[in-house]
Amino acid sequence: MSEWLAQPLGSLAAFQKGRKVETSGHPREGFAPYLGASAISGVVEEYGDMRAGVIAAPGEVLMLWDGERSGLVGKAQAGVISSTVARLSPKTDVECEYLYYALDFKFEWIQGRRTGTGVPHVPKDLARILSISYPKSKSEQRRIAEILSTLDDAIAQTEALIAKHQQIKAGLMHDLFTRGVTSDGHLRPTREQAPDLYKESPLGWIPKEWEISQLGEVAEVNRGKFTIRPRNDLRFYGGQYPFIQTGDVSLANGRVLSTFSQTLNQSGLAVSRLFDEGTIMVTIAANIADTCVLGLPMCAPDSLVGVLPNKGQVSRFLQLCISRRKSWLEARAPQTAQKNINLEDLRPLLIPTPCQHEQEAIAAIYECVDFSLAESEQMVGKLRQQKYGLMHDLLTGRMRVNV
Repeated sequence: MSEWLAQPLGSLAAFQKGRKVETSGHPREGFAPYLGASAISGVVEEYGDMRAGVIAAPGEVLMLWDGERSGLVGKAQAGVISSTVARLSPKTDVECEYLYYALDFKFEWIQGRRTGTGVPHVPKDLARILSISYPKSKSEQRRIAEILSTLDDAIAQTEALIAKHQQIKAGLMHDLFTRGVTSDGHLRPTREQAPDLYKESPLGWIPKEWEISQLGEVAEVNRGKFTIRPRNDLRFYGGQYPFIQTGDVSLANGRVLSTFSQTLNQSGLAVSRLFDEGTIMVTIAANIADTCVLGLPMCAPDSLVGVLPNKGQVSRFLQLCISRRKSWLEARAPQTAQKNINLEDLRPLLIPTPCQHEQEAIAAIYECVDFSLAESEQMVGKLRQQKYGLMHDLLTGRMRVNV
């Protein structure tokens, strides 16, 4: 096993900050990718003039020097470094890949030491105050980087799968809500293929069998009652009744919500409203028209509206209908700092209403695709946790690797 050392970052890499140059939105002669914040994350949006710029090359590490994400690092590609980015050129003791992961592991540490009253930036003495641990053997450095790079590849592949699922989901949603599903579970032919199967409506062309209804006609629409108090107000909190807020609905991301972090006692229940399982919760302030479906009865504040479907209506279908009208509802909100909508915006909301059987079929198809997407999202989360754990063990010498 090789010896481990620790040195200040400045002893392991040379720093050079980028500078402002002429940029272009498209490639031009004498221009190269402009390596700013987006390029560190893998997206090139501009091209910079190479003649006046600081040039980066593969084998170097880029660090975002200014901005909210200052301290973020990326593997350098050939290009022109922006004025908000610094180039770190490894010296003889560390491999570039190892240095990249060592700095990536220190991101939170750097973030906690940012300076600047306006735009935050990396501390100017970072090269002196940040210590990097590393194995003296470069073979061990390369092996550690190889292990972490393998996890990065798995994360990137899973993220690509998520993007693919999201595209499929978006296209399917459009088809399900414009063509619907026949009794045998297939999409109807398109209107171009079978125009006699469709009719015009206030929401555009829909299947002939469908009707257009107001949300208040097919569901009970009520606003929550509870006004948020400080968490330590024991007059209302700390009982047996689950209580959710706007943030819980937004984080649920349209899915079934069965978890909660707060509860109300009997006094809290008396000044709140308890919504039944299967109720669709809709945010009416901040992130307008975020939705979820309750997996169990819960109380809610006055910043949420509960939509409980009438008999013959399907919760998941109605929730998707509301989600599809999100942009319309957002446009209804006053264009002020305190954007919000109310019951007078939700109850008249026009939605398509097929028969219950077709609603159930549409909901089932959606759930199948969304389940695959959720699995991929969970996998990315697990891979990121695994990577962080390995970084903690491998980059500190706690776990040694065989070379």
